[in-house]
Amino acid sequence: MTDTAVVFPGQGTQAPGMGAAWRSRPEWDQIVGRAEAALGEPLGRLLLDADPAELGRTRNAQLAVLLTSLLAWEALKDRVVPVAFAGHSLGQVTALIASAALDFDAGIRFAAIRADRTQAAADANPGAMAALLGATLEHAETGCAAAPAACWIANDNAPGQVVLAGTVDGLAAGVAAAKAAGAKTAKLLAVGGAFHTPLMQPAVDALRADLAEVTFHAPAAPVVSNGDGLAYSDTDEWRERSAVHVGSPVRWRVVQPTLVELRATRVLEVGHGGMLAALAKRTILGVPVIGIANPDDLERIDA
Repeated sequence: MTDTAVVFPGQGTQAPGMGAAWRSRPEWDQIVGRAEAALGEPLGRLLLDADPAELGRTRNAQLAVLLTSLLAWEALKDRVVPVAFAGHSLGQVTALIASAALDFDAGIRFAAIRADRTQAAADANPGAMAALLGATLEHAETGCAAAPAACWIANDNAPGQVVLAGTVDGLAAGVAAAKAAGAKTAKLLAVGGAFHTPLMQPAVDALRADLAEVTFHAPAAPVVSNGDGLAYSDTDEWRERSAVHVGSPVRWRVVQPTLVELRATRVLEVGHGGMLAALAKRTILGVPVIGIANPDDLERIDA
């Protein structure tokens, strides 16, 4: 028997037309139609014909990624019994919805307000993010030390890939120091702020209040937290985890081994793109990762 972990991608995996293959399937109304009703606004075009500039805005990107993942999960959910769920950054929200820890409507509303709160924090505290490639944690830490209180590790993704974020000047200083220490290269990310850093504290504070009345349920299988890489099946503590998440680093490097400890012998990356599969090849060698982005990919489950 194959024990399956299900993981969901985050912002940065969006692309024009990413949901087009689902438009004529019943999942479209079940997911997109219901999400439009929950938010009271049209969302379908974000998955179909939004141009790159429109899709690059934080709220649009996050909702498009979330909905595309949930379309694939809706088609997949009766074909697998996961041993665990996880998601990278925004993908953690998707994991909470897919695992039934969050009701669908509440989860969609939370995703939208989360995007709004983080963008508001980014507008108040401008910043940027850059991926260090061919870099160790030590290289990244050296970069942060060169710009104290202005540059931080935002994502510890996998061996060889760490993301820094900070103020514009702080990030520039941090990247320069990391490269001088031995990081091979750095790539600026097309995002609207320094997410997963202390610059997001206004969003953390706002989300604590927003989440106070949101009900969380026991998930269908444990959800592995980006914060500490541990698996949780509780309920109310996800309020605090979900609030502090936006201002704390994503520790994906430690999430992945936890999935294996939970007996996963394969991982399904549910949603557009193959970022998580690429990271898994550096972290959980020998565990196959199957991408489920389009209806045709469903046949890969039983292959």
